[in-house]
Amino acid sequence: MRPKTQPDYSFRNDQTVPEFDETRIVLVMDGNCAICSGAARRIARWDQKDQVRIATVTSPLGSSLLAHYGLNPEDPASWLMIRDGRAYGSFDAMLRLGGTLKPAFRVFNLFRILPRPAQDWLYARLARNRYALFGHDDLCALPDDALRHRLVG
Repeated sequence: MRPKTQPDYSFRNDQTVPEFDETRIVLVMDGNCAICSGAARRIARWDQKDQVRIATVTSPLGSSLLAHYGLNPEDPASWLMIRDGRAYGSFDAMLRLGGTLKPAFRVFNLFRILPRPAQDWLYARLARNRYALFGHDDLCALPDDALRHRLVG
C-alpha cells in the first residue's frame, strides 16, 4: 500500500526502471479498474497545467516503479505517485494529487487527522472491492486526446 521508504530519486539508480520525465507527476494505476479509468479521465480533464503522466501497473515503467518501491502489481491496493523524486501511495497520494489538481479538494486533507493505519484500512477496503463495486474498464481502450497525451510506459 505505502511504498517502501527510499531516498528521493532512488529510481535513477535502479537499472530496471526505464527513463521517464521526472519533471512530471507520474501515477501508476490499474488499467482495468473502472474507478481507476474514471479517475484517469478526470485527472486528464483537471490537469490544466499538464503536470501528470499515467502508467498502468502492467506497463514496463509502472511495474518496475512498483517493484522498486516494494509494491506488488498484483495487489489491488498498489497505487503509486512519484512527485519530485519521492514516492507516495494509498490515501496520502490521493490527497496530495487532489489538492494539486483542484485546490478546492484540499478540504479532504482533513482525512490526514486519521491515523495512518486507518487511512490505509479505508484505502485497502476500496481498492480490494473496486471491481465488485465499480466493475471493469480499460484505461487504454479508445482514450480521448487529453488522456492519451498523459499515458506513458
